[in-house]
Amino acid sequence: MAISRLPSAGFSITIRIAVPADASSIGRLTTAAGEAGAIVTALDVVDSDPAYVIVDLTCDTADAGHADQVVKTLTELDGVDVRKVSDRTFLLHLGGKIEVNSKVALRTRDELSRAYTPGVARVCMAIAENPADARRLTIKRNTVAVVSDGSAVLGLGNLGPAASLPVMEGKAALFKRFGGVDAWPVVLDTQDTDEIVSIVKAIAPAYGGINLEDIAAPRCFEIEARLREALDIPVFHDDQHGTAICVLAALTNALRVVGKRLPDVRVVVSGAGAAGTAIMKLLLRQGVGDIIAYDRQGALHRGLTDLNPAWQWLAENTNKENYAGDLRGAVAGADVFIGVSAPNLLTGDDIATMAKDAIVFALANPDPEVDPREARKYAAVVATGRSDQPNQINNVLAFPGVFRGMLDAHAEEFTEEMALAAAQAIADVVGEDKINPTVIVPSVFDARVAPAVAAAVRAAAQNPAATPPPVADPGPADLPEIAAEASATP
Repeated sequence: MAISRLPSAGFSITIRIAVPADASSIGRLTTAAGEAGAIVTALDVVDSDPAYVIVDLTCDTADAGHADQVVKTLTELDGVDVRKVSDRTFLLHLGGKIEVNSKVALRTRDELSRAYTPGVARVCMAIAENPADARRLTIKRNTVAVVSDGSAVLGLGNLGPAASLPVMEGKAALFKRFGGVDAWPVVLDTQDTDEIVSIVKAIAPAYGGINLEDIAAPRCFEIEARLREALDIPVFHDDQHGTAICVLAALTNALRVVGKRLPDVRVVVSGAGAAGTAIMKLLLRQGVGDIIAYDRQGALHRGLTDLNPAWQWLAENTNKENYAGDLRGAVAGADVFIGVSAPNLLTGDDIATMAKDAIVFALANPDPEVDPREARKYAAVVATGRSDQPNQINNVLAFPGVFRGMLDAHAEEFTEEMALAAAQAIADVVGEDKINPTVIVPSVFDARVAPAVAAAVRAAAQNPAATPPPVADPGPADLPEIAAEASATP
């Protein structure tokens, strides 16, 4: 059976099946599932008797429709009784994914008297006299608010706050697992910029940092800028900065693989929205040779009229040859393609027109801008945002360590110097002697990543003058309405 999407653990199902107790029955199941396009990942015998064997067959499918097709194929086999189908993703989310645990024992009156009244009153008075002590004596020192209004949930659009909660829970779980940071979802039942800013300012005393997530552009830019101005804790929009950090890290190693230098390459970026703009700004800061920004307006160039300020700035500071054609024409001869936009914009034939030893980062999720299997026929290095493909560019490589470093440094803001330091740290974890076309970023489970990023961010916070001055750009509040784009966040 031909399927357009790649099977993924995100659509993993477990099917409980009763089959006759003969030597060929279980083999028929796995063969049929494979022929239906599924990837069998486990087969467990649950029970048996002289006549039947009951098994749980677990497999990855491409989407919900494909899962139904696989089940139908198995149901139609002679002698097979499909008894139950479980969606493993939904099972994982039952009851939520995070909880609160006490760090102190409350077994005796003595312990209760110190953790709560009357002893706690002395701690309250100490903080009232010196508010900075809140970082030392409360959860503020290690707690981040993961804030969303549900207006741009993954690549799904405006689903609202309740539907955004599973993503924010997942983000909080990743913070804890990879950075030791206590994060909590704060989903807001408003999409008014002023209200969001007001609410976050009001809750900020409890937190050491704010992670903005899945808030639609252009409001996300203004919200971030206003909160940075108003608060004395770091405000970090992961859809922008986390993606940019990870892309720069991956590109650093990809260029090492192919033996090219950033100042010598031409990069095409599909998607001049939140992530794309942040990526391009960071590449420009690092001295990239040239960039062509492509969005719904086409290639941004000097000659387009009625551009919003951010796109006008991109048109004036990128695209040296003033290319004005389509995306396929832009990638012809380019050294690097970075997609943070929409699926299936390019084909393998388009990648074949790129420069020798081309690099392709197709990051739209779940379906990338070009089929990675086709891209690999022509590009030297290919990366996606998918966990089932080599070179997964995933924001979890960045944000836990970035916040760990900022919290440890008692940083009051997130800076571009921190972004550059974090990107270099991620790239260096791989090691120049270990990189190759299928390993340009470390695994998200590499225990070295978050500590390395945290150390780099702490150093950048303590010595910001160690990096060059930033490239000037328009104010965040001036950024335009933009196309919806993909994020490298899981």
